[in-house]
Amino acid sequence: MRSLLLVALLSQLPAPVVPAVPAQPAVPPATDIYELSFDGSLDNLRTATPQPIATARGYDNQPFFTPDGTALWFTANRDGKQTDIYEFHRKTRQVRQLVSTPEAEYSAAATPDGNGLSVIRVENDGMQRLWRFDAAGANPRVVLADVRPVGYHAWIDGDQLALYVLGQPSTLQHVRVSTGKATVVARSVGRSLHRMPGTQAVSFVHREAPDDVWVKQFDPATGAVTPLVRAVPGSGERDVAWMPDGTLLMSAETTIFAWRRGDKDWREIYTVAPQQLGAVTRMAVAPDGRTLAIVVNETSVPSGNLRPQQ
Repeated sequence: MRSLLLVALLSQLPAPVVPAVPAQPAVPPATDIYELSFDGSLDNLRTATPQPIATARGYDNQPFFTPDGTALWFTANRDGKQTDIYEFHRKTRQVRQLVSTPEAEYSAAATPDGNGLSVIRVENDGMQRLWRFDAAGANPRVVLADVRPVGYHAWIDGDQLALYVLGQPSTLQHVRVSTGKATVVARSVGRSLHRMPGTQAVSFVHREAPDDVWVKQFDPATGAVTPLVRAVPGSGERDVAWMPDGTLLMSAETTIFAWRRGDKDWREIYTVAPQQLGAVTRMAVAPDGRTLAIVVNETSVPSGNLRPQQ
């Protein structure tokens, strides 16, 4: 009887608390960066041959051309520990590490004052905020202390930013650095944010429904949001890039498409399939509009086997 009573009493006690195992950071996907050079006409892009920029095993991603066009910044995980910012010098074709810290940095962009670069930093506690470094990749300081967790950013001018803020759902937020004030513009947005050529407007990707995704324009002066074009069917993250003349680029699998205002639909302009490269997942356009950097999923095809398209 005592045994039965003891069992009954023990059954009422709370179960022992098992310490949670910390989640391991996600391993970045294996990606490479190539460049496509052409004379500025997208019609001539069809014959361009991809030239390797960063093809080390592992994560090479998030290309950004410097404003003077002499270099390209990108994010890479070269030591297997965390991501840092690297610089590819276009004339010498040499790569050097620009930012080296114990923390992880992503998504480098030039600051509007021309004196440095801004990045998303994953801090020691896992929080993601917007930071800036000087031109030498040193002297880091936080830009927005209270806006977090930030995933991606685009400068509008020296005081205004468009931010992709993580959450359920993700949000597009318009922020002023001088005040730290953030305003939610849209919800359920994609990661691709870009200041549109010749304007202060920002393009973003908006998921209105699971199968209804649009590229839209946000005007920070008025707060107006205007639909531009439906995303290319089959595009993964719906990443876009802008040519200096206002042509919009988007990829789906191994194909790159273009669209201009007034066009009824997207048109195919390039495919990496003949090169046996993986799906195109990101793009960046050089300031002169004559070079396109593309990020592709890593494959087993050596870069020396690339050949011109016919």
